[in-house]
Formats: sequence, structure tokens, C-alpha cells
Amino acid sequence: MAMAARSFLCPHLHVSSAGAAIREKPFLGAHGISFPRRTSRSGGGGALAASAMASTVLVTGAGGRTGQIVYRKLKERRDQFIGRGLVRSEESKEKIGGADDVFVADIRDPTALVPACQGIDALIILTSAVPKMKPGFDPSQGGRPEFYFEDGMFPEQVDWIGQKNQIDAAATAGVKHIVLVGSMGGTDLNNPLNRIGNANILVWKRKAEQYLADSGIPYTIIRAGGLQDSAGGVRELLIGRDDELLKTETRTVARADVAEVCIQALLLEEAKSKALDLASKPEGQGSPTSDFKSLFSQVTATF
Repeated sequence: MAMAARSFLCPHLHVSSAGAAIREKPFLGAHGISFPRRTSRSGGGGALAASAMASTVLVTGAGGRTGQIVYRKLKERRDQFIGRGLVRSEESKEKIGGADDVFVADIRDPTALVPACQGIDALIILTSAVPKMKPGFDPSQGGRPEFYFEDGMFPEQVDWIGQKNQIDAAATAGVKHIVLVGSMGGTDLNNPLNRIGNANILVWKRKAEQYLADSGIPYTIIRAGGLQDSAGGVRELLIGRDDELLKTETRTVARADVAEVCIQALLLEEAKSKALDLASKPEGQGSPTSDFKSLFSQVTATF
């Protein structure tokens, strides 16, 4: 399988038509700061009541292309959510508006996560190790690009230790639900993604998923197909398990649709303690998904 087709299955590695990788930055940064759990922008009693009923939700990896969409969706639904973000750097914080509810933290440092997790009701994890392309690759000459991970930024440290730290911090904070976004392909140790930088990225992602499933915290694990930067809400979403969707032609899904599934998972009991693969039909085929309760009701797998 060509490199572009392989890497397109990873939610955090998008490949252009020329074959060159367009990568999100790894999730790192400095210590964040704390702010009050409940806020209201209006002095009206109705707004205060709505704020008191809203769930405080932290999305990590909020500076990434999918994370930005989730963060924005939380902000748009103030009657349901009080949104927070966690990013790797001050630069990423400014990229999504620089609000006081965006924390800067290194997910490999458990103590750095404490301020952002204080008082949260739910956590959406969108962090991932990101490979870099070795210099010198020329797509016009054919062949395949080579990738590497920077020291300290390997999947073991980011996708396993970093995500474990997030789960532990959320558990200490008394979180009621964790949504974890991963990648399809983890059932196959020989998946090409595991060979990128010889780092077994899907192996470490699955280890974090298992840790979450064993944590006792209500969870939803979403293993997304290849992510597309296209409009959401216009395709029929497909649910699978054990990478069965990789055997079909429906291996991709819009980032905006993944973001909406994350939000809906927080609202529906049918999504709790379930794991699912997520893809979609091409636009124009089938009916756009709007009944998420029915969608989650199709899921029977707990891991």
C-alpha cells in the first residue's frame, strides 16, 4: 500500500495529494494556570441557571485541527457545556483565541495537568505523538518518505504515558466521563503505522485505551478512520469494530464529524462504556447522520 494511503488512516497525520505530510505539532508546553469552575457572561437569572447546569468539559489537544473544532463546538453550546482547552504551547493557545480557559501543559508531567482538570465533569482526549519527515524527501522522485520522532516525543511517552497521566488526573478530579479519540488499525501489529519511526504508535494507543477501559470511569473510545478536512453533518456515519471497516472502501471521516460524535457521546447514555470504529459513506451516498442515539445504540463492543 502506498505511504499516502497508509498514513491517511492516522487521525494526526494528514497526507497531501503530492505525498508530503502535513503534520500537527506534538503536544507539549509549559505549566498552565487555574480559574474558577463555573462562570457566566450574563447577570441574568436564566443564564446563571443554565451555567449551573452545564457540564465543564476539558478537551486536550485543543490546538490540533480536530481539537479546535471540538473546542469551538463546546463554546457554541454554552447552555450544555463550559468548555476548556489544553494545548502544548503559548503559540497554540493564541491560535485558538488565547482565552483564560485554555491551559498550557506538558501531558508527560502529571502535576502540570492538575490545574486544567480541577472541577471538570468530562474529558475529551485528542493528543497524539506526531512523526516528523526526515529531510531530503522529494515526492517527484518517487519512493517513500521516512519519518522519525523527536527524543521524548515517541508514542510510548505521548500516547501511553501522556494519556495515562490525563486519565489519572481526570480520575482524581472526579470526572464522570472520558472520550478518547484514537485510530483504526490497532488490531494488526503489522499495520504500516506501527512501522513509522519503528515506534509502534497503534500499540501504545491501544494500551492507553485498555487503561481507560479498566479505569472504572465511564468512557467512549472512538477509533477514527482517515481524517478529512471537509464539512461535517453531510455524510452517513458508519460504526464498526475490530478494524472491519478497513476492509471496505469507507475508511475516512470528516474531522468535523469526529468532533460532533465526541460531543454527542457526552450527552447520551448509549455512548458510555463503549468502543467503536468510525468512518462515513462518501457525500451524496446514504442519509446524513442526525440520530446519534441510534448510532451509539449500534455499538456493542466495550473495547
